[in-house]
Amino acid sequence: MAENKHLYVLWTNDNPITAEKMVFMYTINSLLHGWWEKVTLIIWGAPAKLVSENADIQSKVKEALDAGVHITACKACADQLGVSDDLEKLGVEVKYWGVPLTEILKNNEKLLTI
Repeated sequence: MAENKHLYVLWTNDNPITAEKMVFMYTINSLLHGWWEKVTLIIWGAPAKLVSENADIQSKVKEALDAGVHITACKACADQLGVSDDLEKLGVEVKYWGVPLTEILKNNEKLLTI
């Protein structure tokens, strides 16, 4: 069986310390050190608002994007929070994630939930 080299990180916690010291530290270093070949960070719920309002977190988003992390956000959540445009301006892909997340789970892909 082929080794899965793609990590998905589902980020649902809006704590800025957790964002900096876990979410971004791990996703960025995963690519810089070759721990994973591909990393997708899925912003779901409250972190969408955090990203739209917090300059330090926006800086981490840019750093992660520059390192090659694919950052995407749940459109339903972002729309409900009124931050879809803000996220897109930062380079975050905004799309509906219900079906893709279900497929990730059904396919037993690597998913880390924060």
